[in-house]
Amino acid sequence: MTFPSLHRTARTATGSIGRTVAALAATTLLIAAPAALAQDRPAMLAPLGDPPSPLDNPTTPEKVELGKMLFFDGRLSGNGAMPCSACHLPDAGWDFPEKISLGYPGTAHWRNSQTIINSAYYGKLFWAGASKSLEGQARSAARGGVAGNGEDDMMEAKLAFVPEYRKRFKDVFGDPWPNVRNAYMAIAAFERTLVQTDTPFDNYMRGDDDALSDAQKRGLDLFTGKAGCAQCHSGALLSNEKYYNLGVPPYDGWETDALAQITFRFELYAKGITEDKYRSFKDDPGLYFRTKEVADLGKFRVPSLRYTKYTAPYMHNGMLETLQDVVAFYNAGGGTNEFAATKTDLIKPLGLTDAEQSDLLAFLDSLSGDRITMDEPDLPPTEPLPAPSN
Repeated sequence: MTFPSLHRTARTATGSIGRTVAALAATTLLIAAPAALAQDRPAMLAPLGDPPSPLDNPTTPEKVELGKMLFFDGRLSGNGAMPCSACHLPDAGWDFPEKISLGYPGTAHWRNSQTIINSAYYGKLFWAGASKSLEGQARSAARGGVAGNGEDDMMEAKLAFVPEYRKRFKDVFGDPWPNVRNAYMAIAAFERTLVQTDTPFDNYMRGDDDALSDAQKRGLDLFTGKAGCAQCHSGALLSNEKYYNLGVPPYDGWETDALAQITFRFELYAKGITEDKYRSFKDDPGLYFRTKEVADLGKFRVPSLRYTKYTAPYMHNGMLETLQDVVAFYNAGGGTNEFAATKTDLIKPLGLTDAEQSDLLAFLDSLSGDRITMDEPDLPPTEPLPAPSN
């Protein structure tokens, strides 16, 4: 991937100005960013264009190259062996190919790992929107107790023992010693290059009538019509980034997996759940963790449908194994879980025939282009620090 193909997005900086800039960028994303829309295409959808560039973390080739190294480097973790790529494998859709993501050694994770392809366009990262920028997401993942489990000062010290990193951080950021916050900025810059804007869907939306098959065109009509998918999967990102409870059943690993059970209780307690709920919840409360509003129980952010061809299994807990399962789930009107009172009214039985479900699946296939893969870079060695000069 060459630098002219890099794409950029806005991030949230510390303070109200940064939040305002990011909010404005997110607002204009689905309006200003996409390429020209063919006149006869559905207005609620759009081709994916270049996302806004972050004012406080501009993309440069040198920063991207550093971020690529750090993305694959386990030194940005507690044990030195849990890099970003441990949970976002290039050959597995840039996510983790199990229901639940890989946990830090001795722990279990508790949510499905999302692909980072096109994550540059999100204004809300993680399933409950806990981070508002890729920089913040990288920091949270590296420090998360069941993810990277790192401490900033220790990770920073590990970077300082690598002569090549000392040089690169100085060249890119002007750091006299590697600054771990700049490490997160470099990783975010690299992740903003992992985008896909030339899918059959994008080409069709730009006016190429031959980009979609007849079945895919019928599926598009269902997507925006009878199936109602575009109510939530809209715009260029194919996500309105709102939160809903769809009635996804609880993760079945919590019934038998001892580590998963411990993780679930740890997360409930760590995120401030009251003791009565800590003792009684048997399902992931989702957005409730952040808002503590009963109306948000079981709600999760709408994911993009882009690149989903390669990112099975699906939903926040991986409980739907294939895209066929996803379509059948919606066709049945969703499912049931512990938080039935907050299930969205948008989910209703659709009455799609087998042929219609097949057409809808054909359209979903058009939202992914070729698989994006990448060889891991050679990582620089750790060496003793130079003796201080007199």
